[in-house]
Amino acid sequence: MTNTTLSNVVVASPKKWMQLALGLVCMVSISSPQYVWALLTRPFMEKLHVPLAEIQLTFSLLIILQTFFSPFQGRLIDKFGPRRLIAIGTVLSGVSWMLTATISSLTELYLYYGVLGGLGTGIVYIGVVGLMVRWFPEKRGFATGMVAAGYGMGAILTTFPVTQSLTAKGLENTLWQFGLLMAVIGFIASQGLRAPYSSRTEDVTSNLKMSDRSFAPKEMLRRPLFWLMFSMMTMMSTSGLMVTSQMAIFAEDFGITAVTVMGMAALPLAMTIDRFMNGLTRPVCGYISDRIGRENMMFIAFGLEGCAMALWLLCKDDPLLFVLLSGVVFFGWGEIFSLFPATLTDTFGTQHATANYGWLYISQGIGSIFGGPLAALLYQQTGSWDLVFGCAITLDILCALLAFFVLKPWRHRFLQGVRA
Repeated sequence: MTNTTLSNVVVASPKKWMQLALGLVCMVSISSPQYVWALLTRPFMEKLHVPLAEIQLTFSLLIILQTFFSPFQGRLIDKFGPRRLIAIGTVLSGVSWMLTATISSLTELYLYYGVLGGLGTGIVYIGVVGLMVRWFPEKRGFATGMVAAGYGMGAILTTFPVTQSLTAKGLENTLWQFGLLMAVIGFIASQGLRAPYSSRTEDVTSNLKMSDRSFAPKEMLRRPLFWLMFSMMTMMSTSGLMVTSQMAIFAEDFGITAVTVMGMAALPLAMTIDRFMNGLTRPVCGYISDRIGRENMMFIAFGLEGCAMALWLLCKDDPLLFVLLSGVVFFGWGEIFSLFPATLTDTFGTQHATANYGWLYISQGIGSIFGGPLAALLYQQTGSWDLVFGCAITLDILCALLAFFVLKPWRHRFLQGVRA
């Protein structure tokens, strides 16, 4: 066991559970722009009369703006506190949908849904995750997993309602009503968020190795170990986003959208299961990683996704297996949003956790470039999803091996050096 004193952290405080609950609600309020996107691609194509690859650029802009500004947003949150910045982010996210309801051109779609929505969701995401790693130093995997689950599972609450609303009310009314709801709920929850008191510190007992020193972003960026984590998260983001952003399109090509499973339409059912599994894996794998180690959990989860995705492609003609295996694929992917921030903070310390994770989170934006329009272009050029799936499976297996055989021993040596 390793006893580690972490500064600027309140460990034994009932307030932290309220902070976890409020952070969870904020994450739920911003989940739909990314995780309901697959339902909106076809309506946007019909409204604007443009091909899939051009529409998918919106999704990439959303993720890029959500991630590439994260270091700057993290510094602002560390300086001005989480309540103000996260409140602004929740409002921007909701307003982006309300403005998208008025678009008449592709440029407006890029600006409102991609740019404005990306900036809003990025502030909330990086702020809430950065807050949780400070409130829960002894349960980082679990705490970051819980709030990340709000982002991954929150769309469960909107998948079927958005599907029904698109049919009954049309694209414009759906975007306006759900955008307003997102903004109001997120803003109210953000008003209770607070940073831990810096005047109290306690010893944290953990069976995981943690850094006794906090590295500022400039110091962290000079460490090759950070860039290994960055590369791994980029690869995992790419493989997952290839599925997340394209699912409605390849499900249609596989003939899944025209059938029912257990009395429900197959695609919305699969997406609902996916959101649940994508959210469930974050606290579950985070909790397990708090006990067996981050890299061991990465090896298991990344390998699981690669194997499940291969079976998914092989069983694409069976609607029931398609629905069930989609849930396994998402279970193997979503945990990156609990494992990587916990691993990063364990390695480089707590004091600059929000800004540091902002730099790592850029990898999600890079992954969106390959997982969004590039995957769509590969499909358009080859006329098949085999190459897209093959790339995703390869990245999953490679990352699993890197986690166990490279990251684990390297991080062990690094932390020994820090203590020495």
